[in-house]
Amino acid sequence: MTRAEHLVTAAFISLGSLCAAGAATAQSGLTITPMAEDLEAPWGVAPLPGGGLLVTEKAGRLIYQKDDIRHEVSGLPEVAVVGQGGLLDITLSGDFAQSRLLFLTYAKPQEGGGAGTALASARLSEDTRSLENLTELFAMKPGSSGGQHFGSRVVEAPDGTLLVTIGERGDRPAAQDRSTHNGSIIRVNRDGSVPDDNPFVDTSDVLPEIWSYGHRNPQGAGLDLDGRLWVSEHGAKGGDEVNRITKGTNYGWPVISYGEHYSGAKIGEGTAKEGMAQPDFYWDPSIAPAGLMVYSGALFPEWECDIFVGSLKFDYIARLSGKPLEEVAQIKTAETARVRDVVEGPEGGIWFISEVNGTVYRITP
Repeated sequence: MTRAEHLVTAAFISLGSLCAAGAATAQSGLTITPMAEDLEAPWGVAPLPGGGLLVTEKAGRLIYQKDDIRHEVSGLPEVAVVGQGGLLDITLSGDFAQSRLLFLTYAKPQEGGGAGTALASARLSEDTRSLENLTELFAMKPGSSGGQHFGSRVVEAPDGTLLVTIGERGDRPAAQDRSTHNGSIIRVNRDGSVPDDNPFVDTSDVLPEIWSYGHRNPQGAGLDLDGRLWVSEHGAKGGDEVNRITKGTNYGWPVISYGEHYSGAKIGEGTAKEGMAQPDFYWDPSIAPAGLMVYSGALFPEWECDIFVGSLKFDYIARLSGKPLEEVAQIKTAETARVRDVVEGPEGGIWFISEVNGTVYRITP
């Protein structure tokens, strides 16, 4: 073990996996290695094929690091740094090794002083020092003042379309108003156009980019091994959720919830209503879930198809498995302080961001 590595021991309960029946083997030791340190409010990380990484800082910087080489990448869009908003997620395209194309989400300044979640694509230059051909693909309508609930994960689906999570920006009723993008997951093509098979393309008074709605603040998103989208979503006081996202579905906020308002008042009409989806899993009390990743099993075969979710509040990474979905284990160490993002690297390692430590780490056996 090198000086930069830390072997940790944790207890893992095995209750099967999401896509394979049978018991998994307990894992007693993990190696956690810092991959990039001394970062300021890191938000999204993208491990690069061939080594190295890109990581966003909320204040509007994109950092490239490989071994001891580190620099800031230029050519970013204009970013509104306000409250929870700033430069947020980063995702590499599936053909990045050939195209060098990547996707960014961020809070975009809007007229009148407001801001809204936006999506852009760009090509990483061969020398990794700049973004080229920066193109805005989407900007939420109408945007608003305030610094809450930008959501802001971006995932590329197997068909090449892009799915972006958007919070309701603190305007609870707007999550049920499909004439706005607030509280929705949107789906667009790589060029920003609307796919013909989006659920509401032929529905009047509904924005055509909307794929699902009734969300509060989904800050984690990832695809499972069958290409289905899963998200982790902040509740209010209690009621943090994990949802499998399906086309055109209403996820209920603020009509139904397993939490309550911070004042202690009841939310909406209770925990269930016809026509509104139930969460696949929820936490009460809230853990403040951030990044979400569904694991391939590459380095840890016993975790194949399990869901990993970072906790901002309780400083751990949750592992969820089984049908019905349950939290079966926690990775909780000094490194897992306020976990903002969790992704799988090209080598099968589990990469995560500790916001408090200002560090990107990698978990390997």
